[in-house]
Amino acid sequence: MHSAGSPPRLAVPVPPAAYLSRRLRAAGVHDDNETMYPIHFPGKVLPGAVRASLLAFCMTGAAHVAEAADATDATNTGAPAWKLSGFGTLGAVHSSERHADYSSSALKADGAGRSHAWSADVDSKLGAQVDWQMSPRWSAVLQVVSEQRLDYSYRPRVEWANVKYQATPELALRVGRIALPMFVAADYRKVGYAYPWVRTPVELYGAVPLSSSDGADLTWRWNGETLRGTTQAFAGRTDMALYEGARLRGSGIAGLSQTIERGALSARASLITTRLTVSLYPELFAGLRAFGGQGIDVADAIATERKRANAFSIGMNYDPGEWFVLAEAGHYRVDSFLGTTNSFYTSGGYRYGAFTPFVGYARITGKKPPGPHALSLDGLPAPYAAAGGELNLVLDKLLRTIASQSTVSAGLRWDAAPNVALKLQYDRVTPRDGSRGTMMNLGPAFRSGQTAHVASATLDFVF
Repeated sequence: MHSAGSPPRLAVPVPPAAYLSRRLRAAGVHDDNETMYPIHFPGKVLPGAVRASLLAFCMTGAAHVAEAADATDATNTGAPAWKLSGFGTLGAVHSSERHADYSSSALKADGAGRSHAWSADVDSKLGAQVDWQMSPRWSAVLQVVSEQRLDYSYRPRVEWANVKYQATPELALRVGRIALPMFVAADYRKVGYAYPWVRTPVELYGAVPLSSSDGADLTWRWNGETLRGTTQAFAGRTDMALYEGARLRGSGIAGLSQTIERGALSARASLITTRLTVSLYPELFAGLRAFGGQGIDVADAIATERKRANAFSIGMNYDPGEWFVLAEAGHYRVDSFLGTTNSFYTSGGYRYGAFTPFVGYARITGKKPPGPHALSLDGLPAPYAAAGGELNLVLDKLLRTIASQSTVSAGLRWDAAPNVALKLQYDRVTPRDGSRGTMMNLGPAFRSGQTAHVASATLDFVF
């Protein structure tokens, strides 16, 4: 990765990998605590909470324009420097599926389809970032993102909040809330402007929706004769509110990530492990345990209570300038109702001036956890058998949330202005193998195997 001075004028859409790396750093969309540059962007209608966040952010940004200019001079003189900037996506999505919602993340409350013919909640978000360069060695970053949550609110969430010590030009230590280095787009998965599509492929990125952890990491950047590399080791924990008191907790997070670059080729491999607890469906598991030994066995097999979760991913991006090809694959395993998934995607596009048409294919296959998946009703008295049958129906529905799905995509990106991109995308989404795929809010008439036709439009910007 490279540092940058003033951002260059946008000459091509979806810039080549090295150019995009420099440009995102110039715009401040990164996790290395460097500077950002404000620009103007067109305004659109968002849900109320987002409009409020946007108004507050714009007022704050106006108050800091002069300060940002002074901060650049301060950095050059070694004095503390502040920078304020951000990013956002204004989106609209339509799905032909009337018996379920299409969404970009399992951490959202609803989407397009059953709940709304058109939804702005699938992709719309707003982010703000403050960088503080305290000295040549010490810096800090704070990033806050507002997007729909499981409780339907747009309450902002702190994505990054860390302090960095640059021990040497090659070695750095960070402490605080840090982006998990999982997947090629880990450092900018919230920043729609940074990638060609409307959204990162849900089959891969949706399998591990967590994007940050609280802890520390050690990063070593090295240069060989033909290769540049970044080796990152990290450890931490996470605790995220879901809804109605339910929480997602990851303890003892540990992992390793390796990134390499050679000319137009870049690649990343990552491995993460943690003890995961997801405190959903307490009534279901209490009901199962009331059946004694066999119920306890089923509950222990299905519940996500301090279960070992392992995730591995590997991806590459080849981008010589006029065209690009990306591919990633991932494996995720939790012996619980979250199941085991294997997923991949491949995508490519060609640049015609300010326009970039692209295509893609993604697939995820899921597997149930080992162990008993239902209560045995043989020999039970009628009232107990009826209650057990109801619990088995709920268990079956829960295990069908382990995703199996394929998506064929085609779209167009138009870089309408510097730091502003308009995107149109069509997805042919097919849940498979009796699974709901990544759909949510299922109605009784939903059937796995039926294809949903999803149309999306977004306006992405960084400033």
